[in-house]
Amino acid sequence: MSDTKEIEDKILSEISKIKSLKELQEIKIKELGKKGRISILMRSLSDVSGEEKKILGKSYNELRVNILKAFESKEIEIKDADIISRIEIEKLDVTLPIRPGNDNDEGKIHPISRTIDNIIDIFSNFNFTVETGPDIENDFHNFTALNIPDDHPARQDHDTFYISNKDNQERKLLRTHTSPVQIRTMINKKPPIRIIAPGRTFRCDDDATHSPMFHQIEGLVIDKNINMGHLKGLIRCFCEEFFEVSNLPIRFRPSFFPFTEPSAEIDIGYNKKGNSIKIGQGSDWLEVMGCGMVHPKVLVNCNLDPEEWQGFAFGLGVERFAMLKYGISDLRNFYEGDIRWLNHYGFNTTNGPNFDFKED
Repeated sequence: MSDTKEIEDKILSEISKIKSLKELQEIKIKELGKKGRISILMRSLSDVSGEEKKILGKSYNELRVNILKAFESKEIEIKDADIISRIEIEKLDVTLPIRPGNDNDEGKIHPISRTIDNIIDIFSNFNFTVETGPDIENDFHNFTALNIPDDHPARQDHDTFYISNKDNQERKLLRTHTSPVQIRTMINKKPPIRIIAPGRTFRCDDDATHSPMFHQIEGLVIDKNINMGHLKGLIRCFCEEFFEVSNLPIRFRPSFFPFTEPSAEIDIGYNKKGNSIKIGQGSDWLEVMGCGMVHPKVLVNCNLDPEEWQGFAFGLGVERFAMLKYGISDLRNFYEGDIRWLNHYGFNTTNGPNFDFKED
């Protein structure tokens, strides 16, 4: 027994002096490996018998357990010390000033990102939550569930990017709007619903005011006793907040969309003099978004009873809103990656925009 205690003290003393995991592993193999001292002691039990074997066996097992625990504790200690050491070496003092350089060294927030964040922030004040969905959609979520007929032009190849299907699988496409997010939400969540759906959308179009890839934000409210008055009040509050214009001239012009009934286009008052645009002034009208009451057929397609639930939906183009608010004349500038343009129209992380409402 005294020999066992002496061996344990000696091994524990060695373990306490270890400084690295490599050294720890070497000592562990030396003591607990097939040729280690403890393994040799365990094998020596075959040479004894009776009561002595029972006593020695218990002593050797206790020795082995104590040494294993010591190795495990030491391993944790070394790893913790290593983490602390690395933190000290790699730590970054966030209170240090920005290194000297020109304005190009500082990144800018893209106007599209800023506009999306701004719109989300406004609607969050009305208790809207954000929902997202896949860019690659199927026909049901993108067209059929939205009451878009089979012969509608939007379904044609000249309007929509279709993905080649193999083995007669369901035909896929790049979503043409974020409306499929509304469909998925109505199918998967119980009303009341109050969401906005920002995201990329894709259409076969490319010129100064259209892009094959662009961003949309659509909104949806489903509840009991919802009417057009709720929609008009919300849109007015949103437009005045976004464009920062009190008593913004706004009108709802009757229109048609397959997925809403009644439907309307929203115009805001503005004035354009030369290259300067003034939102909220003048007698001219500018169309900015579409909206309407959710069509009863859309509710039925999403397993909702139109006699019990009503709702409204609206949608806007993020790039268009950014162009109007920040005086950007060509949609294609958003995607050309010109650092000079981004330095002019981009946002600092702490400051507001560094431009006025004049177009280029």
